[in-house]
Formats: sequence, structure tokens, C-alpha cells
Amino acid sequence: MSYFKPAFRHPAAPTNSLGYHEDDYEGSLSTLCAGCGHDSVSGAIVRACFELSLEPHRIAKISGIGCSSKTPTYFLGNSHGFNSVHGRMPSVATGANLANRDLTYIGVSGDGDTASIGMGQFAHLVRRNLNIVYIVENNGCYGLTKGQDSATSDVGSHSKKGDPNPFESIDLCAVALQLGADFVARSFSGDKEQLVPLIKAAISHPGFAFLDVVSPCVTFNNNQGSTKSYEFVREHMEATGTVDFVPMHQEITTRYEEGASQEVCLHDGSVIHLRKGNNEYNLRDRQAAMGAIEQHKAEGQILTGLLYMDPDSLDLHSVVDTSDRPLNSLTEEELCPSLQALDNINESLR
Repeated sequence: MSYFKPAFRHPAAPTNSLGYHEDDYEGSLSTLCAGCGHDSVSGAIVRACFELSLEPHRIAKISGIGCSSKTPTYFLGNSHGFNSVHGRMPSVATGANLANRDLTYIGVSGDGDTASIGMGQFAHLVRRNLNIVYIVENNGCYGLTKGQDSATSDVGSHSKKGDPNPFESIDLCAVALQLGADFVARSFSGDKEQLVPLIKAAISHPGFAFLDVVSPCVTFNNNQGSTKSYEFVREHMEATGTVDFVPMHQEITTRYEEGASQEVCLHDGSVIHLRKGNNEYNLRDRQAAMGAIEQHKAEGQILTGLLYMDPDSLDLHSVVDTSDRPLNSLTEEELCPSLQALDNINESLR
């Protein structure tokens, strides 16, 4: 099969502040199943990066193995990319980030890649607070290997084969909160109005930002009885509120009435507005966020939106006091200590 993307661009197509068109942030044509939720997530990433006016060549996209980990091919075609092995995206992302802190890092994973084989690596990535946007495209099954239940498949949920899942699911948002993540959100691939501002806020967050995106598998897990199907999510989704993200280069305004919204100012001056929905808890309260997740789970609801955020987060570079310059820009004199410096180090250890 051969295909090509048309080079035509509408002469009135809008540009961002850097002069880029939205299609400058796209990648190759998708080979995923028609209607796959993952393609909607790719589209949301494209839109978020375009609206934030990020330079494509200053973005690094990292992935593991699975349908979700194929998606970086379909967005940011002019960015750096690395497709690692199953469950090992966090260690590759850590190495890249420590070597060059000047790039924006976007990690794309799946429920199998993160909640099963990669759970150990995921846990340490969270606790170290690496400055990365970590997106899980969560469909509750292993799509590449014909639809077996994954670790995020809800107990009692029916696969396409018809057998109910006998095991309790892993809620990755709850796990991220327990491990100390400073930005936790959940969304639905079919809700770009919610997903795009959440991605923009995650990119601007100074540390680890986790997004669990329910992204139905149209081939193996979009049937009646599945809790990850389009129909189920649309009927059982409740949002924390309406999220707006205002970059620092725009005038900071709000259209909400006093007392009806929460505002969080990030380190770079950007502002997140959260208009409260039915769940009026403080989004800076970790315990309240965990309680809200469990409450809605017990009621058969999926809580989406911004669940928790700490705007004063310190990322890994701040914690371990790394060089403020990429390693490839350091000279031999800076990388190799002098004999006197080594003698001083040895003397201090006596």
C-alpha cells in the first residue's frame, strides 16, 4: 500500500505567533484502525503545540510498544523521536531529559505499556518528578495482540470475546497521586474541548504531568459491556469543571464570576482557570483528589478533568542540581575536573 499527503494548504490557513501552520505539527498518515481514539489524541497534541507556538524541532516525543506507542509517528513529524522497548520509555526519557533539559518532552504510552510491564519504571519516573508530559492512551485491552484484558480493564467489564474480567483494575491516576505526581488529569479522546487545554497546561507544568486519556479500541473493546467503549464513557463521564489555559503571552483574564472558579498561576506566568463542576474540592488537595476518584468509581462514573495540581513543583533538575546547560554544549574543561579538583574530592572522603 502506498499513500501520500497532499501538499496543498489553504491560502487563508491561520498561523501561530511563530508563523507555523497547524499542519507543520502533523506527522505521517495514521495506519491505526478507522475511528481509533488514539488518532483523536494525536490531533489534540497537534492542536495544543500549535496554539502554544512551540518550535517543533525543540520537542522530543518518546514512546514504548503498543498501538499507543505507534502514534508519535502521526504527530510532530519535524520533532525528535525515540520509540523504545516495551515498558521502558521512562528510562529512555529520563536519560534524554537529563542530557538536554532545553527540549519539551512528550511521552506517549498505553495501559499495557505503563500499568503492566512498565509499572516499575513508571513509578520511579513519577517519584523523581521528571519534567515530561506523560500521556497514557487507555483502552483497557491489548490491541496489538488481539484484545486481551489489560491491567486497567475494570472488574466485570466484558471484552469483545464476551468473558467478564475477574480482576480489580489499576487506576493510574490514583497510582500517580499516591506516588507524588504534582499534575494529574484524566480525559476522553472524544472530548477535545477538555483534552486540548489539559495538554497545554501539562506542557507548561514545571515537572511530571500525567494525563490518563480513555481512548476506546474500536476493534476489540468498543462493545456492549465494556467500560472503555465510546458509549459507556459518554454516558458515565463527569468532569471536575471546565478548564481554560491562558499562556503568559496573552492577557490574563477570566470570564467566571467571583467564587465560581479556581485559578492556578504557573511558574512562567501562565494561568489555568477551573470553573467548578459538581465536585467542588480544592485541586491542590491530594487526599481530596484521591477521594473524588474513588467516590466516582464506586458510583460507576469516570471522573475527568484536572484532578490535582501543585504549581510549586520542583522537577528532577532542581532536586539534584544538574547543569543548567545541555550536556552537548559543555566543553572538555567543564566535563573533566582538574587533578586538583579530584585531589580535593578524594581528600574530602578520607
